[in-house]
Amino acid sequence: MSNNYTTNESEGGAANNGSSAISRREARANSITGALPALGTLGIERNVQSGTFDFEQMVQSLKELFANDRQIASQSDATRCGICYLHFHGNELHYREEGFYVCSNCEHNLGQQHLSMLRKQQKL
Repeated sequence: MSNNYTTNESEGGAANNGSSAISRREARANSITGALPALGTLGIERNVQSGTFDFEQMVQSLKELFANDRQIASQSDATRCGICYLHFHGNELHYREEGFYVCSNCEHNLGQQHLSMLRKQQKL
């Protein structure tokens, strides 16, 4: 029976001071049983340059979005979009045959794609 998580002194197990973390990592990297490829080898990673992402701007944008959502939610004719869960006035939403309301942005992104929901929204 093979155990990929045990160290062998000839492979430097004693040099790891009893820690088998390196051996486990190497075993996973060399295993063909579903191990993920090394970062950077797929070509799908984003190149994020330091300083280009403005975290404060994102937080401020989210605060404004949620403040607007709370304001609309407090009105009597407000209903949530079944996809993005933001509140909209009833006349800004379209009821889909799958049983939920959808805003124009989400409807555009869905296109003709059918989407089943666990819970249907009551049509108003």
